[in-house]
Amino acid sequence: MGATSPNQDASARRTSWAAAELLLAAALVAGANLADVVPISETPWLVALGWLSLRRRGLGWRAVGFRRPNRWATTIAIALAAAVALQLVSEFVIEPMTGRPDLSDFQPLVGNLPAVLGMLALVWTLAAFGEELAYRGYVLERAAALGRHAPAAYLTAVVAVSALFGLGHAYQGPAGVIGSAMSGLLFGLLYLAAGRNLWLPILAHGLSDTLALGVIYFGLAPGFQP
Repeated sequence: MGATSPNQDASARRTSWAAAELLLAAALVAGANLADVVPISETPWLVALGWLSLRRRGLGWRAVGFRRPNRWATTIAIALAAAVALQLVSEFVIEPMTGRPDLSDFQPLVGNLPAVLGMLALVWTLAAFGEELAYRGYVLERAAALGRHAPAAYLTAVVAVSALFGLGHAYQGPAGVIGSAMSGLLFGLLYLAAGRNLWLPILAHGLSDTLALGVIYFGLAPGFQP
């Protein structure tokens, strides 16, 4: 057998690094949501891991899509439409088929404006920005690296990372895992549709969760009492 070229060796090392990082990311998600051994949640740890990974490769978050979109107005309009569509599809399509997610942890938010405002701040920092940087900006890109960032590799990565994203919401029960996986699929497709720009899924994620919080606050969520 002939010796491998330096380019082949470098490519193999890059693939090995990506695979190792993905295994660690999956372990963090499982550890936080199944074994309860990761403090806070997996999200800040994934963001930290992503930052270290990018630094090791001489890159920044801009390289994975955290950069200004071409048109803010268009991005915001599409994000709002996607958020509304996601809430409607969840309410009238997904949940009737899978059952309602366990949202009992959010019952204290009903009619409680200070608590809702505090949760809103958490939603936009940990969920909208944190989860999109972690799952779409970092984990999805590392998964696509296994297929050398080919178009098919990105589509496969979107599906796989969406399943992992669903697992990250295991506290909502099986229905919550399925619903979150479907949401992750939408955010991943928005990321690709925006030319791998993170602002579209960040805004769609934040606006979707904001709408959901409004429904909970007014006691309109099924099973919630105002």
